[in-house]
Amino acid sequence: MKILLVILLVFFSFSCTNKEGELSPSLFSQPENFDKPVYDFSRNQITKEGFELGRKLFYEPMLSRDNTISCGSCHIQSAAFTHHGHDVSHGVDDRLGTRNPISLINLAWSKSFFWDGGVFDLDLTSVPAITSAAEMDETVPNVIQKLRKHNQYPGLFKRAFGTEEITDERFFKALSQFMLTLVSTNSKYDRVSRNEPGFFFTEEEKAGHIFFKKNCASCHSEPTFTNNDYRNNGLQPIHYNDLGRYEVTLNSEDKYKFKIPTLRNLSYTGPYMHDGRFLTLDRVMEHYRSGMVNTGTLDSAFVKTNGITMTDTDKSNLLAFLKTLNDPDFVRNPLYAESAL
Repeated sequence: MKILLVILLVFFSFSCTNKEGELSPSLFSQPENFDKPVYDFSRNQITKEGFELGRKLFYEPMLSRDNTISCGSCHIQSAAFTHHGHDVSHGVDDRLGTRNPISLINLAWSKSFFWDGGVFDLDLTSVPAITSAAEMDETVPNVIQKLRKHNQYPGLFKRAFGTEEITDERFFKALSQFMLTLVSTNSKYDRVSRNEPGFFFTEEEKAGHIFFKKNCASCHSEPTFTNNDYRNNGLQPIHYNDLGRYEVTLNSEDKYKFKIPTLRNLSYTGPYMHDGRFLTLDRVMEHYRSGMVNTGTLDSAFVKTNGITMTDTDKSNLLAFLKTLNDPDFVRNPLYAESAL
């Protein structure tokens, strides 16, 4: 009965509808072990046509000033929708930003976005990227005008929203419809959690999971592996003195605090941290073991110990467990790839 109820909720609350109004739940489905999404689907229900429009817009270079950079340029599917090969964002005219593009995974459960939480609505997350001088260096009104003059987009907006009118609201909602479908819940961890036949943790992975729950889960809460909070994890400020969350709140207690990212798909999302300073997970482990500095707002969990007590065996076990969070189906799913539409 409980499983049936979950299925019904998925179909009738968060499903997609096709032209005939038939239910098509494949584009977004509620994972059984996840809480209810934060995103309000009642204001922007995903449809097949809206999703297809959003996917095309996500890979559309016309969103940038010189028509060379798309959302997909910095959020690459094979890298779990982060920017593989660059420690920080890489925009028009070969300009470099100051932060590593954060992975676009399970966004329906996020309350705020970006490393500093400066945006509280998924529908508005494209605005900073479009208007950033170091990224797309464009304006939303200019983007809308480009789309209106394009030979395909008026028809695609009509399919998705009923008329050819292209507005910023429809533009943002279409992008959200695509990004909301980027749900990653088919890792080994998920399959073990679902008790699927043939999937079980090795002894090393079990030990790593135990260590994780004791030392990491207060911030990287299962099953999303983030609590969506902002913490100072002891990074030494380098290069650009990024004050993190403070730049949004102007609260001195938020200096050097950054969003706790999901740990899902870590093998694909390097380099790591808000500025991409660490190239490997091994280096990340060493930071937590012995590399922290206290810049005044260090998270209380680390103040007394100045890090996480971790033997070499603990480290090996933890890395083994973290690898179970990789979801190869997610990074290879053709549904998320650039379409010829």
